[in-house]
Amino acid sequence: MADALVSPAVAGVAGAVAVALIAVSSGKIKKIEREDIVPLMGVLGAFVFAAQMINFSIPGTGSSGHIIGGILLAALIGPWAGFITLCSVLIIQCLIFADGGLMALGCNIVNMAAVSCLVAAPLVYKPIAGRGKSILRITVGSIIASIVGLELGAVLVTVETELSGVTALPAKEFLGLMTAIHLAIGALEGVATAIVLSFVASYKPDMLYSHKRYDVATVKGLSRKGKTVITVFAVLALIMAAGFTWFASGDPDGLEWSIAKITGDTEIGAAAIPSTAFMPDYDSTFAGVIGGVIVMVLLWCVCAIIFRRRKASIKHQ
Repeated sequence: MADALVSPAVAGVAGAVAVALIAVSSGKIKKIEREDIVPLMGVLGAFVFAAQMINFSIPGTGSSGHIIGGILLAALIGPWAGFITLCSVLIIQCLIFADGGLMALGCNIVNMAAVSCLVAAPLVYKPIAGRGKSILRITVGSIIASIVGLELGAVLVTVETELSGVTALPAKEFLGLMTAIHLAIGALEGVATAIVLSFVASYKPDMLYSHKRYDVATVKGLSRKGKTVITVFAVLALIMAAGFTWFASGDPDGLEWSIAKITGDTEIGAAAIPSTAFMPDYDSTFAGVIGGVIVMVLLWCVCAIIFRRRKASIKHQ
């Protein structure tokens, strides 16, 4: 979402919710006891950042979409670690690349990260996919959960826009367009997510997050296969980041398309560009690579702080 869609009041509430969820997530991931969690968070963060840069065309619509990555992250590292990872991606996109409004950052975190990682993944994907031993269940769970996550996000965008009252978008028409186009985007993301998770399930099934409580991971030890999977994600992230300008669709995304159907323009106003944004709109051939590296480093720094506090707490006890 751009700042032009959101009022200060709505932005403030969403921002407060986002900060609260980030604080809770930081506390939750202190309990994670798997040796691959830190490298996975960093590499998967870079992978999702690169994947989000590649918009794929929605046949017959003139629109495009990109994956959110929340279901994928939650399936591999759990909902709370997945949420922190996706938040890092969204924050870097906003501050460094002016992708999404600064004032609307809280809304984007809630609509994309919270809805997919903390709602659709545990309540939809996990019950369907189970422990990840069945490729069919993984596929069905990925598709349905991705659709649910995208549709809930589309509804929230409509509600936030309507509550803000700063645009003249008719709520019913806007909601209909948003949910229709994001149904298709969600289905395509679900297929992409299923392909990636099926690979992991076939090659290194114990890397899938499958703990019964779904809040504390138990996989320990970074085996040779585990390192190979991490390397594969890192290489794919590099390829997508380096080649996004050749692969990305030029069609407007789901939100822009919905606005254009009503107003005839793809944007209502322009999002303010943060002073930290030195590559607005990814205006560099190396933007994807640079962004992926920044996301990876940020996540590793965050993890270092969180787990250092956990060690200090255990030592104190």
